Amino acid sequence: YPNNPTGAVATRAALKRWVDYAREHEAVIFYDAAYEAYIVDEDAPHSIYEIEGAREVALESRSFSKNAGFTGMRLAYTVVPKAAQGTTADGRAHSLNALWARRVNMKSNGPPYVIQRAAAAVYTPDGAKQVRALIDFYMANARVIRDGLAAAGFTVYGARNAPYIWFRTPAGVSSWDFFDRLLTHLHIVGAPGAGFGPSGEGYFRLTAFGSREQTEEAVERIRARLQP
Repeated sequence: YPNNPTGAVATRAALKRWVDYAREHEAVIFYDAAYEAYIVDEDAPHSIYEIEGAREVALESRSFSKNAGFTGMRLAYTVVPKAAQGTTADGRAHSLNALWARRVNMKSNGPPYVIQRAAAAVYTPDGAKQVRALIDFYMANARVIRDGLAAAGFTVYGARNAPYIWFRTPAGVSSWDFFDRLLTHLHIVGAPGAGFGPSGEGYFRLTAFGSREQTEEAVERIRARLQP
């Protein structure tokens, strides 16, 4: 969390229920925190390890593509606490940290050094400022999309805690038909909600990963030429 594709966040209470369940049933949680840098809600933890007991049952992964724009460099990391254990079908406990270390050592030589150095720069004071500025820029784009579509009469969701904006397609227009309209007539590409599953039918998703000029132009085209 925040979730991709919806942009929803998990509250502290929700994560506690997950952790309590995992501890009771000897389950393991694999928590994807790739978008944690976008979180602004105070009740949404940035890490599952903020929840008591999570270190015994949870693994957490993070990526540099969402916070630092490292898309294409294929760099990420996974936190596997030494306290984390998994249980086999016959009841034997195994260290997940040891199993993960063996897997990584056997299947990977690690990312190139130059990419590791670039990632390390993310955690310097200057790097942190640049990451914050980048996220603020994308979220400002998200608000431009949200506010523009809402002003045009669309029912809009998102643009908070994640750079995604969802809105309802016009009445009687499927997600894929709306996709075709945007692409063919407005030269705008987005994601039809049905592409994420049947519950997404009737919805459409746009992202804020673009320039301000392109974002404003896309919103203006939709506002001027499409009716909700």
